[in-house]
Amino acid sequence: MTAIPDADIPDAEAREARKARMFTRINKADRWFQILGLAFFTPLLRIAAGDDPRAQRKEILRLIGVPLLAIVGFLVVWGWLAPMVQTSLGAVPGPAAVWTEAVGLHEDAVAKAEKRDAFYARQDARNQKLVDAGKADRVKWRDYTGAPSYYQQIWTSIQTVFFGFLIGAGVAVPLGIVMGLSPMAAAGLNPLIQIFKPVSPLAWLPIVTMIVSALYATNDGMFSKSFLNSAITVTLCSLWPTLINTALGVASVDKDLVSVGRVLKLSTYTRITKLILPSALPLIFTGLRLSLGVGWMVLIAAEMLAQNPGLGKFVWDEFQNGSSSSLARIMVAVFTIGIIGFLLDRLMFAIQSMFTFSSNR
Repeated sequence: MTAIPDADIPDAEAREARKARMFTRINKADRWFQILGLAFFTPLLRIAAGDDPRAQRKEILRLIGVPLLAIVGFLVVWGWLAPMVQTSLGAVPGPAAVWTEAVGLHEDAVAKAEKRDAFYARQDARNQKLVDAGKADRVKWRDYTGAPSYYQQIWTSIQTVFFGFLIGAGVAVPLGIVMGLSPMAAAGLNPLIQIFKPVSPLAWLPIVTMIVSALYATNDGMFSKSFLNSAITVTLCSLWPTLINTALGVASVDKDLVSVGRVLKLSTYTRITKLILPSALPLIFTGLRLSLGVGWMVLIAAEMLAQNPGLGKFVWDEFQNGSSSSLARIMVAVFTIGIIGFLLDRLMFAIQSMFTFSSNR
């Protein structure tokens, strides 16, 4: 048996200490991986840090192997069934055709961005020449009016849903707090909630459109009418989960905690901010996550119906276009909508995890 030289013992201890620190960091990062839906990174990082691959085999199978098998199985079944279904636009496109259209939309977006940049570069050069010639009064700035790219339509939809969601949250959270604190307010508002909560966005949209057109007469304001129509429709349909969960969370706060606040003669504002809200935050954030998901679904329907800029209009335009590639492009949009919806939910859960101790996934 070979003896370990004394000089190698400190090196071995240093390596073990570094390894232990690395695993501590990985365990801390695992919480965020879980939140962001990237839990499969954890076993890979543990293996890279020197852990026995056999010890991580089960986790790798569960977090990487099984999901990959499910995705491959879905793609195989999709590719097998798609050619069997004939539509007015031809056979349902398979995975390869949809991927081809996704690449095509990306290349088209890059080309449109270059075209837009070239337009503004020419405009800047022309205006600079006028300034240099002492004709600054003839300088004109025009917006690029070319067709929006796929990425621009995605960004428009994301901006719209967040605007409507934030307005809804700004209304629902205070109103939910009032309902949770006052049984009389809850009794008065509950019938209105039960009536308006099930109303479809397709019913709200015509009303919103007419009201916005009547009250927002200018076309040169900060927001376009189409943007406000979609955003307000999102607000009206998405505020209910936040309102109900906020009221439930506030009403469920431990009565002893509220009594302590009264004994200490805390002001109403202090009781709400220091005692009630921290206890109700998990349910409030659950409502916010549900509201954002509802808002995203509502927005696509509203954009389709009203022909407002965004992903919904993109889907409707492709449906009306009726070309051989339209169905594949619509399916690209379907996957885009689903992926963005997942990312929005993960974003809200990440924010929730910063303020609460909820472990709900």
